[in-house]
Amino acid sequence: MPELDFKGKEFVYNHHLAVPHRPLIPHENKSIGDPRFDGNLIIHGDNLHALKALLPMYAGKVDCIFIDPPYNTGNEGWCYNDNVNSPMLREWLNSNPVSLEDGLRHDKWLCMMWPRLQLLHGLLSETGSLWITLDDNEVHRARMVLDEVFKHEEAFAACIVWQKKYATANDQKGIAPMHDYLLVYQRVEWQRNLLERTESNDAAYRFEDEKGIFRPDNYTCNKTADERPNLFYPIDNPHTGEEVWPSRKRVWAYSRQEHERHITEDLIFWGKDGTANIPSFKRYRHLLRTGGGTVPGTWWTHNFAGHTDLARKQLLEVMPNLAGLAATITPKPLQLVERVIQIATQPGSIILDSFAGSGTTAHAVLAANAKDGGDRKFILVECEDYADSLTAERVRRVIDGYTFSGTQREELHREKLTFTSLKKADKLLNHIESIKNLDSHRFDKIKTVVKDGELIVTGEKAITERVEGLGSGFTFCTLGDAVEMDKLLTGETLPSFESLGTLLFHTATNHVAPNPLPTEEVAGCRYLGESTDCHVWLIYQPELEFLKSREAALNMPRAEAIVNAKPGKPHRVFAPAKFVSQKLLNAASLPVEFAPLPFALFRIERE
Repeated sequence: MPELDFKGKEFVYNHHLAVPHRPLIPHENKSIGDPRFDGNLIIHGDNLHALKALLPMYAGKVDCIFIDPPYNTGNEGWCYNDNVNSPMLREWLNSNPVSLEDGLRHDKWLCMMWPRLQLLHGLLSETGSLWITLDDNEVHRARMVLDEVFKHEEAFAACIVWQKKYATANDQKGIAPMHDYLLVYQRVEWQRNLLERTESNDAAYRFEDEKGIFRPDNYTCNKTADERPNLFYPIDNPHTGEEVWPSRKRVWAYSRQEHERHITEDLIFWGKDGTANIPSFKRYRHLLRTGGGTVPGTWWTHNFAGHTDLARKQLLEVMPNLAGLAATITPKPLQLVERVIQIATQPGSIILDSFAGSGTTAHAVLAANAKDGGDRKFILVECEDYADSLTAERVRRVIDGYTFSGTQREELHREKLTFTSLKKADKLLNHIESIKNLDSHRFDKIKTVVKDGELIVTGEKAITERVEGLGSGFTFCTLGDAVEMDKLLTGETLPSFESLGTLLFHTATNHVAPNPLPTEEVAGCRYLGESTDCHVWLIYQPELEFLKSREAALNMPRAEAIVNAKPGKPHRVFAPAKFVSQKLLNAASLPVEFAPLPFALFRIERE
């Protein structure tokens, strides 16, 4: 597979491995509900460090990743700030922010994205997918980088074109950009969901018999009699008794044997009165292979997935007091992320957004749960100072409800108008009337418009008090000091037992640590959990005097106690010291392995 070469790649290629682990520090006063790491999370901090902090708990667990990184237009003012041990990259830190005049801005963007994509890949489950929004500045480079990170071409699922604007800008000097892209990459076992069917999808299913509703489908194919002589044969119309031949330029689509089966199963349609010149095949709606839904496509109109003007209005509806700040960012519309969630997730999925911005992803997750009763979880990461005042505050208001003065709109029906639907206008009008009768009590008025060839029915309600909250909660976190093993026993850094234990379990076993950690303790050894290969223990207290004492050492009685407590698998014990040799442990038939702290030489990196 071709590789993309860029300036600085050799310095960032393995940088994600060198990023130190920083524990998540919950802030109860900024959270909703009791702080917990296995629920919804909003993390304020550098997303590279935040992703590394999530690995011990969420490696291979995230079902959907949606990110909206800097597009690198040259006008965004983003900064390269990764602390990579390279004079060249350190020089880049002195030339921030990255501007249009920076001849290396594409290299810097790739250096910024590479380690983050590596960590995101490590967090993605085997049934997960990654969705990344971009424009023409970096989409072609992003595809090559993602091909490398995912390591196989089959990982590429789609390049979706999203119509982000509904009108061209009059002040545009060149050709006005009207779209962005959504790159979709998948792990091996990912399967997309279907979209709901609409009236227009079902318009062709206009006939019915005792077996159900069906649509007529072609009984011929685009092959000639010379190409497929076995498909050029006569059939009988049972209603008229006539012998019917296909055209020599377009023969039957089915063999004689298959045709006989169709006759037996009554799958041939000769028109309403049975006198059609060419028969059709009956396609029954209830037998659709797709389960009744429609397959998502790569062209998403602004009617289907929202547009940028709508995104800003949605944000200001929830947070009208932040109009100044909202003008400095480019939020994504709620509908866009809702479509991603609809296609990519299940009711119990975990969704991660490491460029969280205004918090649209969390809003979309909560809306999806409210719609189908799901229990999806979101994890947001935002490095800017507005992580609390904007990102988290929007989520708080969506959860608890918010004051709003204006018109609240809810789309009740949308379908593409076709000639077939116009011929059945009476049925369409009756359907609209039924919507009005059913939902009129919820709205001040129900508005029906035709726009861009689609019929749209929208409920409108004047809101002067509060919009009802969607419920749920989240834990707001910041990043603690780095856990640096070489400084552990000097007392310079003494992480909590939970932070160190979670990191040790994941690093030593390549498994996600239990969340929360077990509270079980045997002979002074705290149990961390069980992997496929072994039981893991830790002797540790965040006190320097304890770490220097005899109580912090693995000895023979402790080894015997943990083996008796949990027989059947080997045991790995992390401790500052040991008072028993491996030779004695082996001689006593005790399957116990000592792992010293600091444990740099024992480290097992996750591929």
